[in-house]
Amino acid sequence: MATAINLGEDVAGISSAGGSSPHAAPSIEQRRALIDRVARSSQFSRSARLRDFLQYVGYGSLDPSGAEIHEHAIGVHVFGRSPDYDRSQDNIVRVNASELRKRIERYFETEGADETLIFSIPRGGYTPVFQWRDAAAAVTASTESATITHPLEVVPAPDATAPDARRFPWAWIFVVLVLVGVCGYQWWQIRVLRRTTDAWAGRPAVADFWTNFDGAAPETHIILPDASVTMSEEITDKPVALWDYIHRDFPGSGHSKNLSADRQHDLDTIFGHNVVTLGDFTAAQQFLALSPIASSLHLSLARFFEPDSINHSNLIVIGGRKANPWAALFDEQLNFSLEDGDGHSSICILNRHPVADESATMCPSIGLNYITAYSVVAFLPNPGKSGKVLLLAGTDSDATAAAAQFMTSQEGLSELKARLHTDHLGYFEAVLKNSSLHGAPFRAQLLSLRPR
Repeated sequence: MATAINLGEDVAGISSAGGSSPHAAPSIEQRRALIDRVARSSQFSRSARLRDFLQYVGYGSLDPSGAEIHEHAIGVHVFGRSPDYDRSQDNIVRVNASELRKRIERYFETEGADETLIFSIPRGGYTPVFQWRDAAAAVTASTESATITHPLEVVPAPDATAPDARRFPWAWIFVVLVLVGVCGYQWWQIRVLRRTTDAWAGRPAVADFWTNFDGAAPETHIILPDASVTMSEEITDKPVALWDYIHRDFPGSGHSKNLSADRQHDLDTIFGHNVVTLGDFTAAQQFLALSPIASSLHLSLARFFEPDSINHSNLIVIGGRKANPWAALFDEQLNFSLEDGDGHSSICILNRHPVADESATMCPSIGLNYITAYSVVAFLPNPGKSGKVLLLAGTDSDATAAAAQFMTSQEGLSELKARLHTDHLGYFEAVLKNSSLHGAPFRAQLLSLRPR
């Protein structure tokens, strides 16, 4: 089999089971040049952080000492973590390493298809491994040829004393069963393919909206909220600014001189965990269930989302700015927004410019046998005008999940098109009233709508 070469090694040649390899071990210059070509490719043009990740592990491995590259060092030097950060609580390196491996693989399958030298980063480590492409292909071909009978091989004549197969009907039964099994498997494959092809069948409004949404940019990011931010703001009574959040300055400016040392320690502990509510995760599942576009959807926690994707990708932002600081980027564009109610006892919907019979404020209510909540849905262009953004935020996480269900249903999207008198949905804002009786799931009702 082909011999994989560690970047930190400097070997004069490679041997295989069949003798010497036609290639010597790649030099440091060849490895460095390949790393640079991959880093400059389209796979990394829109993700500076992943490009830094690639160059850090690549250049670091060119050290002749061959020192192993550790996760902790990557977290500190690439992702700006403090030297004492806890890898068990912060998995940013592992999350981004998975995406880095995918992009390296896509490069060698597309624009790097003609590269003679290739590399990968095996799971379980962060050191790139190199091999010559034709050597790997030759090993595969030789392995396959070893299992094929030579076309000139002489097949001995059957033994005249061998039992006649016709005497054993079970042999024919076995053949028939094999054929039935093959036919059954093919039928199942056709069914699976048809289900994928017909995934939009009976849902033309869903197909129209989400096909156009997904096609507006190469990637679509689903950004889950960070419940740690909400808890911090409730403790300090101070919002976490997006700038501080991006640069991991939390609790940082959120600390108050009036807080005790124990309470400040509590804040640090809260931000040491990634907390997502069930309702918000359910909302994300609604989008991931759109199978025809699911392969282009990328799920991210708010604290791990990279800012350089904002201007070039489609975004689905789940949660208001109190739980998801990325929502603050669009707050000034909106008529409907989530605000604290009187005494901060609840979250309400603020209608900045009420018309007709609309209310200026819509707050949730709980009765003996019912719950009423509200959610906001906004469909906007991304800041770079090169993609689209869908914002969903509820007065609680269950209301957010109800908004996601509304935006992925034939009934919900058809109602929006009917109210806007259009065949293709343009940008809009909407408020949904979500009601539940006796603990049943929320049912969403379109309450207010603004075209943009």
